[in-house]
Amino acid sequence: MQKRQFLSAIACATLAMTASTAMAQDKFKIGLILPMTGPFASTGKQIEAAARLYMAQNGDMVAGKKVELIVKDDTSAADVTKRLAQEMVVNEKVSVLAGFGLTPLAFATAPIASQSKTPMVVMAAATSSITQASPFIVRTSFTLPQAAVAIADWAPNNGIKKVVTLVSDYGPGIDAEKYFKDRLLFNGGQVLDTLRVPMRNPDFAPFLQKVRDLKPDAVYVFVPSGAGAALMKQFAERGMDKAGIKLIGTGDITDDDILNSMGDVANGVVTSHHYSASHNSPLNKKFVAAFEKANNGLRPNFMAVGGYDGMRVIYEAAKATKGAGGEALLEAMKGQVFESPRGPMFIDAQTRDVVHNIYIRKVEKVNGQLYNQEFATLKDVKDPGKSR
Repeated sequence: MQKRQFLSAIACATLAMTASTAMAQDKFKIGLILPMTGPFASTGKQIEAAARLYMAQNGDMVAGKKVELIVKDDTSAADVTKRLAQEMVVNEKVSVLAGFGLTPLAFATAPIASQSKTPMVVMAAATSSITQASPFIVRTSFTLPQAAVAIADWAPNNGIKKVVTLVSDYGPGIDAEKYFKDRLLFNGGQVLDTLRVPMRNPDFAPFLQKVRDLKPDAVYVFVPSGAGAALMKQFAERGMDKAGIKLIGTGDITDDDILNSMGDVANGVVTSHHYSASHNSPLNKKFVAAFEKANNGLRPNFMAVGGYDGMRVIYEAAKATKGAGGEALLEAMKGQVFESPRGPMFIDAQTRDVVHNIYIRKVEKVNGQLYNQEFATLKDVKDPGKSR
């Protein structure tokens, strides 16, 4: 009797394990690691909303497997990001790691992607060298050199010869400063000074005062997504616009997410970037309408499009590999070409980085709201950081 009970118990346990394994194999898990709290929470909010919108529009089944999106808050701390990535790979058995709101968070995770051979889709962080940190990294956001070079080409042809650069002091800011400065000098312009603002508790006022004292034609700015409102406020308080100093930069400073809250001081600001909510294409109009409807009127920004396109790259790769992970999934991500809400884009098969249009835009009021209105296009821009 005891033997029969023992054998029955073993059979039940084996069945449970088999069922559990089958269930695990029937799932395609995406580990989305984002800053959901703290100063960069808007980045996490936009990317998660875009990922969920993509799933709502395209279903939660891919290659016969149920897609499970596991979202974790890394609080913008690199050690937390690394720990969460390890847990997702070891415990959750995710097929893909994704998200990464800031450069240090992506760098912290790169060794885990390499060791576990887990594809890692960077949807936000924009330092050029990120994709070189692991052969398993694919990027769907953008790189700062792409945007910096474009505005440095535009400026000298539009009466801006003398410039002071003002950037946040970390990877993307240093990229933004270097590539803008090198290109402006190449184009015959002058950089009067290069100012770097600390990332933690930034106070732009003393730096802007220094800019005002130097009297350049323009100040070129990079700050991370979400910090543009504070900078714009202090720019206005210092009367920089009235002193005839123009504000130019990469599109992070006129982030669609917060542009309306900046007020009239943002009017006329010229930036270069890969996405604007007012991008004039049928696909983007549908994307913006669906995003706003699903998120209480929230306007999608460039972080959202990085998340939305990242999900597209993951889904299409999963279909191509019939739900397999690892190196096969990575290979299926390389070379994808498609129409995005931002315009045409593709994943460079060699660099695993995004290639897309960069637009020169000017902030204008349309139907009572501020928008980045595109007026010039540079087609199929590769990352200048990798073309040397």
